Amino acid sequence: MTPEQSKALVLNAYAAFDQGDVNRGRELVAPDVTGCIMGGVQIAGADAFFEYALSIQAAFPDGYHVFEEVIVEADKVVTRGVFRGTHGGALMGIAPSGKTVEFSVIHIDRVQNGKIIEHWGQADVLSLLRQLGAMPAGAGLA
Repeated sequence: MTPEQSKALVLNAYAAFDQGDVNRGRELVAPDVTGCIMGGVQIAGADAFFEYALSIQAAFPDGYHVFEEVIVEADKVVTRGVFRGTHGGALMGIAPSGKTVEFSVIHIDRVQNGKIIEHWGQADVLSLLRQLGAMPAGAGLA
């Protein structure tokens, strides 16, 4: 794939993720996808990947990514930006708060044969927990 095709594939996958469109997502993600997601959770397989995606969609029904930077190098696509949404469902044991959140995200996706085969995602979970009121401001700082 060309760098532009890889970029388009990954951005389309995030659009499907944001919309909770598992059918479209399955067209873009390999059945044996592997990686690591928010909170250090390891994923193995598309079913685990989409279970996670749907849990985020349930927690933030209006959630979406805004990418400020997309870098393509060889078979990897790096995205840096923010995730925004309203906390409308349980997340990490935290009851829905109705609060609007915005936290930083960085992802590395590896593309092969027109599918995402690896996904590594990091989110500013500390900021998220603070915004949800699950952690006081200043907590977690050394």
